[in-house]
Amino acid sequence: MTRPTVRKAIFPAAGLGTRFLPATKAQPKEMLPLVDKPTIQYGVEEAIASGIEQVIMVTGGGKRAIVDHFDRSLELEHYLEQRGKSDLLHILAEVDELSNQLVITYVQQKEPLGLGHAVWTARLLVEGEACAVLLADDVILGDEPCLKQLCEVHSKTGATVIAVRRFPRSEIGRYGVVVTNGSKGRVHDVRPRRSSRMSSRATTSTLARCRVTFGPT
Repeated sequence: MTRPTVRKAIFPAAGLGTRFLPATKAQPKEMLPLVDKPTIQYGVEEAIASGIEQVIMVTGGGKRAIVDHFDRSLELEHYLEQRGKSDLLHILAEVDELSNQLVITYVQQKEPLGLGHAVWTARLLVEGEACAVLLADDVILGDEPCLKQLCEVHSKTGATVIAVRRFPRSEIGRYGVVVTNGSKGRVHDVRPRRSSRMSSRATTSTLARCRVTFGPT
């Protein structure tokens, strides 16, 4: 049985970014650059390449830079045009085009109450539909987008699907982990960081940092 296509993706982006201080004191961690663009742009590009039609950004206080990044800046375009900076105008046009390829909606999480609450904050915009959850500070590169692979598995199985990676046992305590009990592709338990009972298979980066695709509730 083929399920409906996953059309929406939630980007929880309301966290305070305390692990990256002082870099995140005055700018969102999602706007920290990786090479030549902010990490959140990689996530939006992955969503587009995976067939997502609407991105729901769950933001909080001090996150205006995210909104501004995906909005058009006529003043900056005029400044560059006057000075003949066609190469930079092209870069701006590429960013502007992202918001033409999908709908970007913003929802505010008024208090930093964790990832689960951030996803819950977007509930009214995804109610009754399968959706994906991505965190912008996990950049996963590959020939085929990670999210697209998850969506395809969900379409075939209807199951909640998460992306995980292996990590050394010496790093247990730094990551949230999934427990498979030796089974292939089936999760028996999920344990938070610093749990005393850990396996050596972690969700990507931490429990909060993973690609997730799940069905309607």
